[in-house]
Amino acid sequence: MSATLLAAAAEAAGHQQYPAGCLYVVATPIGNLADLSLRALHVLQLVDAVACEDTRVSGQLLRHFGLHKPLLAVHEHNEREAAGGVVSRLLAGERVALVSDAGTPAISDPGARLVAAVQQAGLRCMPVAGASAVAAALSVAGDTKALGFRFLGFLPVKGDARKQALQGLVGQAQTQVLYEAPHRVEALLDELALLAPTQPLTMARELSKQFEQVLTLPVASWPAQAGEMARQGQLRGEFAWLLHAAPPVADEGIGPAAERLLAALLPHLPLKQAAALVAEHCGAARNAVYARALEMKQQAD
Repeated sequence: MSATLLAAAAEAAGHQQYPAGCLYVVATPIGNLADLSLRALHVLQLVDAVACEDTRVSGQLLRHFGLHKPLLAVHEHNEREAAGGVVSRLLAGERVALVSDAGTPAISDPGARLVAAVQQAGLRCMPVAGASAVAAALSVAGDTKALGFRFLGFLPVKGDARKQALQGLVGQAQTQVLYEAPHRVEALLDELALLAPTQPLTMARELSKQFEQVLTLPVASWPAQAGEMARQGQLRGEFAWLLHAAPPVADEGIGPAAERLLAALLPHLPLKQAAALVAEHCGAARNAVYARALEMKQQAD
């Protein structure tokens, strides 16, 4: 079966150029092994070595598909030093694949330092797209109001850094994507319930695996839901949390007092000076006053 699959991968993906001296950044499954693309499989059988986060995890993946490659440990504790060895291999004309334990390297997982070192050496990096927990979670969140998204990974565990990170999630126009360890999920939800009780929050748990769950509720409902999940033994596995975009704040203009003062000053002062005086006197936002002054000037003309 493995030989047949490798042959199919070569047939499907082998027509593209795969230059020597290149780092191939390969996405691997986040759970379901069937999500490994044929192109990724072809690259993994083509390369001379595989740089990986955990040699045990990646070795098992390669053996599942009948592949045996030299494995180079490149993880968060040695990435800076290990990058030099990978660059030396590439300069010697080898092809090297970079993989993480699951998903796309350098997104929360190690890899960015290695990629930067390879680029600084004037060598090529080629992405081999595939599974990503961030993209998968976003695709099923259904956040129709979001203006893009912001990926935060794991928040600081405690102290002022955590408090500031949590406060920074609230009221944003983008979907806020974060990960959390199972033993801290209930604390996270209690904290968010105080900060943004009405904003929708999507849980994406165990994506692509047997016990996958995706659920969206108002933040205020999540502490009770998490308690029920804990009683059922479901607070385990890999969690992504997506705080939906906050509703836009209604535009209330610059206020009637500022409007009247602006109307009185504009015929007698340059627009910029009039806007600055009104903003200072009325405590209004300078940009909003200037924008309104432009509108009034255009209407008068």
